[in-house]
Amino acid sequence: MAEDRVTIDPSSVFDNIEDRQIEFSGEASGDRYAFALRYDVLEALAGDATFDALPLFQRHKARVQTLAADALARDPDQALIVISENDLA
Repeated sequence: MAEDRVTIDPSSVFDNIEDRQIEFSGEASGDRYAFALRYDVLEALAGDATFDALPLFQRHKARVQTLAADALARDPDQALIVISENDLA
């Protein structure tokens, strides 16, 4: 994948509290993918485990788009591409 960021579809963003992740769809290179951003990534971005997930996701959207591109490049064949703390490195 040549792109350095994924374009997030704002209408697809969903806070999956049960699985502790924000789920969303995004587009890269003309293809659409499903992503899950683990809460531990949001905790790392916030620097605190006490947060409201959706506003924090919106605040760090540019960084999330880059992390999504990294996760997509690592594992493009998954039905749900999970963005974890490993992608912060």
